[in-house]
Amino acid sequence: MVTGGGRGIGRAIAKTLTGAGATVTIIGRDQAALDRAVAEGDAHVAAAADVTNLDAIQSAVQSAVSCHGPVDLLVANAGAAASAPFLKSAPAVFRQMLDVNLLGVTNVTHAVLGSMTERRFGRVIAVASTAGLKGYPYVSAYCAAKHAVIGFVRALALETATSGVTVNAVCPGFTDTDLVAESLERIMAKTGRTREQALSDFVKHNPQQRLIEPSEVADAVVWLCGEGARSVTGQAIVVAGGEI
Repeated sequence: MVTGGGRGIGRAIAKTLTGAGATVTIIGRDQAALDRAVAEGDAHVAAAADVTNLDAIQSAVQSAVSCHGPVDLLVANAGAAASAPFLKSAPAVFRQMLDVNLLGVTNVTHAVLGSMTERRFGRVIAVASTAGLKGYPYVSAYCAAKHAVIGFVRALALETATSGVTVNAVCPGFTDTDLVAESLERIMAKTGRTREQALSDFVKHNPQQRLIEPSEVADAVVWLCGEGARSVTGQAIVVAGGEI
């Protein structure tokens, strides 16, 4: 099960898991994007739900389980970023970032963890960010929420250490997705800079001086799902060209 699976990193993860033989359910808010992913073979089932709504997520999980059996692999990928100076970031911005980025992870984990522990097997993987491990200016609410995700992963990994369930995070740097492309367009429109000039701000922290490919994040997720990673839990795996 992959949340935020209709595009970007989530879709790349769904595609890679499908290619590895998993039966993949994707969850998101954009039904059209979800349906395209299924139609193009990157997932098997699509369910429209908002990860901030616990009831909706539980209903989506129950529906998937009734069709395909219990969830073995959960990738909590859905997220959002808000950018503004702290003094212009009202409490509502912090609530929004925590709702999507933290509760979006805990809600779906609540819905699947009980079954995993009963069956003595499961993989819970949160797609966090390098912003969960270091600070960046003008995204204080986003950084706070992603740091919270890392804390949640480390705590839950200890709770589940003897249960057969592992809990980890993957922390990409700036990744070549629609969201980054849209951000570049906004910067270009506001500043008159070229795409290359705007892109330089995104890649300046990456020693490799490039955007991460979604498939690279997906490969890290698939490794964590495998039997060979059964001793890896409570970790934040960085995919960022050496930034951290």
